[in-house]
Amino acid sequence: MTVPADLTIRTETPRADISDADLALAELKQGNQRFVEGRMMHPDQSLEARQSVSQGQSPFAIVLSCSDSRLPPEVVFDQGLGDLFVVRVAGNIVDPAGMGSIEYAVGHFGTPLIVVLGHQNCGAVSATLESIQQHAEPHGDVAALITAITPAVAVAQKRSGNLLTNSIQANMEQSRDQIMASGELKPAFDSGKLKVVLGYYSLADGTVAIT
Repeated sequence: MTVPADLTIRTETPRADISDADLALAELKQGNQRFVEGRMMHPDQSLEARQSVSQGQSPFAIVLSCSDSRLPPEVVFDQGLGDLFVVRVAGNIVDPAGMGSIEYAVGHFGTPLIVVLGHQNCGAVSATLESIQQHAEPHGDVAALITAITPAVAVAQKRSGNLLTNSIQANMEQSRDQIMASGELKPAFDSGKLKVVLGYYSLADGTVAIT
């Protein structure tokens, strides 16, 4: 296989530890740009990288992502083994298990950045809107998702524009605010060692808009 001259492939050895949130965010943005342009490096996926992370991990970012099959964080950010600590649940909501996972990663690995990753046409948010508008009772434990997302819809209904898009944005903001309210994470936030940002993934073009 011929490798383009302008493409540096980071596959033989694991990435150097990133302990700064701004550097972590820059790494994610660069990875997403590679993904959008179709020039992925697929870093940290070599035999050497796999053997190295078998001894321990130091993920540079935590990603709370929707479970939608079309936006696996390691792919859309072009990262590899040991790079991201990913928590996935439909609607990228914050439940106790998810919060505990985030707190664990910050406490044990010192991960400096949290990304709440929502996406265009989120099915969980759409289902919540449908349930509210049609006064329909959800089946099974889907009700837990709808209950969690409903407050965000109430916020979105007060905004102008597309209700689904606004609900997705409000739901991302709600998850961010819940994370920032964690007592376990407060020291890291207060010291500036930890940041949380929002990412909105476009299914159409693969871009992640960070706010």
